[in-house]
Amino acid sequence: MNYHASKENILNGTSDCLCLPLFTDGKLCPLGSQIDKQLDNSISKLIEKFKISGDSGKTTLLPLDAKNFQRILLLGLGEQEKLSKASFRKATKSLASTVKETNIQKLALNFSNISLSDSKHSVSETVSEVVLAIEESNYAFDQFKSKKATASSLNEITFHTDNNDTEVEASIIKAQALSAGMSFTKDLGNMPGNVCTPIYLADQSEELAKSCDKLSVKVLDEEELDKLGMGAFVSVAKGSIESGKLVVLEYKGADDANEAPHILVGKGITFDTGGISLKPGPLMDEMKYDMCGAASVLGTLKAITQLDAKINLVCLLACAENMPSANASKPGDIVTTMSGITVEIMNTDAEGRLVLCDTLSYAEQFKPASVVDIATLTGACIVALGDAASAVMGNNDDVINALLAAGQEAGDKAWQLPLWDEYQEQIDSPFADIQNIGGKGAGSITAACFLSRFTKSYPWAHLDIAGTAWVSGGKNKGATGRPVPLLLNYLLSKASK
Repeated sequence: MNYHASKENILNGTSDCLCLPLFTDGKLCPLGSQIDKQLDNSISKLIEKFKISGDSGKTTLLPLDAKNFQRILLLGLGEQEKLSKASFRKATKSLASTVKETNIQKLALNFSNISLSDSKHSVSETVSEVVLAIEESNYAFDQFKSKKATASSLNEITFHTDNNDTEVEASIIKAQALSAGMSFTKDLGNMPGNVCTPIYLADQSEELAKSCDKLSVKVLDEEELDKLGMGAFVSVAKGSIESGKLVVLEYKGADDANEAPHILVGKGITFDTGGISLKPGPLMDEMKYDMCGAASVLGTLKAITQLDAKINLVCLLACAENMPSANASKPGDIVTTMSGITVEIMNTDAEGRLVLCDTLSYAEQFKPASVVDIATLTGACIVALGDAASAVMGNNDDVINALLAAGQEAGDKAWQLPLWDEYQEQIDSPFADIQNIGGKGAGSITAACFLSRFTKSYPWAHLDIAGTAWVSGGKNKGATGRPVPLLLNYLLSKASK
């Protein structure tokens, strides 16, 4: 898709269709009214004649005989005073859907006069949301289909602006990078488990590194993990014929190469049967999504490299397949982690925290400014928060608050759960230092308690994305690309300008 910013009068541009905002009371925005007058009030006459609604998300396509365009698309934005980022986001999805269903090739917009009640940067926000909606509507995972998805006829969008073309161009660039990162994440998540294995994630990481001279990659295999003393990680990987991999990606974008890096740690269980503690059969196919933490890290990194962000970033992908076999770990087994802490494995289906704990210990050597791990860790998180928000917990309020703010800004929300000392005793073990589950209550919190034992030397937060990483069941089943928007905003807030 080609996106442009232009200070040219929108009526002097060339397009198939002109998009104008329409509010609930049937009124156009100030610019729309100005355009209407230049067209002999033909737009307002059609609105009145056909009682066209400006309800949020409603779209109406009108034929119009004008010099440089033949159609007008009226986009309903609801009540002008209540227009927010969320309601505008809803409207742009309708815009994208309508455009995709028509044969529009060139679309022109000018939302410079639109004000969002909860944004200080309405112009950049509106442009960004349009780009994201268009790219989302064009996403299709059809690599394994004989009949490919029909491509949209739309190939060019011009954002006309009132002396803010630099701001608009910056918004387009960021939104395109975010869309590319989310699409990469969705592709990885949607890939079947027989294709997306630990070595596949390592190969994808190496391909990404080839595209950026500031990015380097190292892949540690299972034998190397064993030598490092990662007994918890290896206990998960050893049950599969697919070798476990720890992928280490280092991006040096800050002006000071020695600046303390921020670290993202992604859970990359490419398929989770539950191991010996076997999962129920229904919906087990969706356990290919258990690597969405690692996928979101790679998608975020792709966006960061595309933006050439000034930040030092380390991405650690803990990749393994959790399978039942003669070599798999058993409930009651005790393993020693890289940190020296011993763990009694009470449930082999609580494997994500086992690969993550050793990876979090590995992160210490980088002396990080912050560490955020991202994991589809617990079904309890879905019970607590559903699919609206990811859960966040950690040992540092600054990191947690920055993540919450980044998610709010991006419309990719997170909600903080408590990580109080009262929960820690639930993971005590009579035979080892700790056990890998904490009983029936507060499952998401006790999982974070487990991880907290390995993060005492740096500022850390944990994102449980079990409810947000993919849509379950039905024809709309698929990876969502979350929490790439949250993570990208978080990292950009830490980058030097």
